Amino acid sequence: MSLSIIHQDISQLSVDAIVNAANTELLAGGGVCGAIFKGAGYDAMTEACRPLAPIKTGEAVMTPGFNLSAKHVIHAVGPIYSQYTPEEAKRLLAQTYTASLQVAVDHQLNSIAFPLISSGIYGYPKEAAYQVAVEIIEAFLAEHELDVYLVLFP
Repeated sequence: MSLSIIHQDISQLSVDAIVNAANTELLAGGGVCGAIFKGAGYDAMTEACRPLAPIKTGEAVMTPGFNLSAKHVIHAVGPIYSQYTPEEAKRLLAQTYTASLQVAVDHQLNSIAFPLISSGIYGYPKEAAYQVAVEIIEAFLAEHELDVYLVLFP
């Protein structure tokens, strides 16, 4: 299918799943994560995440979208850039995108929207994070039917 780069508020998108740049405990955070929890309904999302936590860096799990326009939320934990060598951070970031895409395919979803994972408070350089995202998504789309949106900050 396709990869589209868009500039919108990810928490407002009407897709099968949006990806939350989550922490390992799947707790509400700031930035994109905070907006997703707020849009979904903080209590409902917190309760849905509780039995799924903790997850490791590079892993992804799915919950309902609750009050969001998206039907589901895929919670994915990217690397904190300063805690790894650049090579290991890249490997983990690629693994995070792949895990999220695989969750979407496993649940027969047709559309998924990603933020630029790890590029906020996790400190991954934005241009490098963008390159990893596009490389992994395009490789995945060569083998799977899915509409993918990479959502950059408006």
